[in-house]
Amino acid sequence: MTGLSLGAAFLMANSSIGPGFLTQTSFYTEQLITSFGFVILLSILLDFGAQINIWRSITLSGMRAQEIANELIPGLGHVLSTLVIIGGFAFNIGNIAGCGLALNILTGISFEQGAIISGLIAILIFWIQEVGKMLDQITKYLGIIKIGLTLLIVYAAHPPILQAVHHTFVPEKISLLAIVTIVGGTVGGYITFSGAHRLIDAGIAGPSQIKFVTKSAGTGILISSFMRYILFLAAVGIVSKGIHLDKNNPAATVFESAGGRWGLFIFGIVLWSAAISSVIGASYTSFSFIKNLQHNIIKHEKAIITLFIVLSTSLFVVVGKPKELLLLAGLLNGFILPFALAIMLIASRKLPVLKQYKYPIWIEVSGWLVVVLMGSMSVFAVIEKLAVK
Repeated sequence: MTGLSLGAAFLMANSSIGPGFLTQTSFYTEQLITSFGFVILLSILLDFGAQINIWRSITLSGMRAQEIANELIPGLGHVLSTLVIIGGFAFNIGNIAGCGLALNILTGISFEQGAIISGLIAILIFWIQEVGKMLDQITKYLGIIKIGLTLLIVYAAHPPILQAVHHTFVPEKISLLAIVTIVGGTVGGYITFSGAHRLIDAGIAGPSQIKFVTKSAGTGILISSFMRYILFLAAVGIVSKGIHLDKNNPAATVFESAGGRWGLFIFGIVLWSAAISSVIGASYTSFSFIKNLQHNIIKHEKAIITLFIVLSTSLFVVVGKPKELLLLAGLLNGFILPFALAIMLIASRKLPVLKQYKYPIWIEVSGWLVVVLMGSMSVFAVIEKLAVK
């Protein structure tokens, strides 16, 4: 049970720790300096409120998110699946791009060659062995690599740790946009479903498993948040020295400024580990939203995941940096979390299979808080985008 719990937790955490995760954390650290620690602290509470509600509903019912949605309103699960798959596909193009950039840094080959090699590696990972066991093992190893190497950069950056810890609890300034972005980047889109659907695939379901599921969900949030906090400390160490981060790749500036040429090499390893684990998580989770909506499709799991990765890689190689797709995916994923979470919260009150289990009121309240906060900010983001056009 322990191995499976960590496997699901690392799958969710590694799905969130992608190229966007590295960029967002570095970008907002430069804006808020040590006060960004408070954003991370508050996001942990909101992340937990969102994730625990979704994971509990899925594992208590023994149904995947799209099945719960269809039980609530026929056809709603198909809508949710479509949104998650489109958002996951668009972000997978960004993940593949991150792989290409990482191998370019490490070896000097072109972005396109790096993307193709990484796509082939991801496909081989799915074909070499049974999908579930592979996910449990490789996500743990990749997570450990990212955290370990980033800790080296924290040591080299010499951040003002006491000041950072102080402002984590008593911030000098707060950014609502940063909070929403970080929550969305941790549990938004397909990410929060990855670990829960992994547990379902492993047969973890029913009220008897609720403590196990809660522990796994919380562990996933803590792993992701720990990685974000140590990256924040590294960025604070660099920014506090008066160094401005490259707006196109702020995380690379953090690693290179802290460790020089070797720091940039470490960044390449961390970026590739982050990007390839996100490719794996997005591909696996996107496919999980097709399961049980189409009969017999489970027999073609590896083939469909392969097609998903091939299409993502091909589009990046042909089109180049997919900025518009990523912007669209960001807006779409901003809606997916409150939309899906609202479905789970309503289902917990309406569906007989879920009504029998009483949710602690604070968990339910925190869930609705995430729905309102993320939903309203997503609407404002769309209005702002339309106004710019």
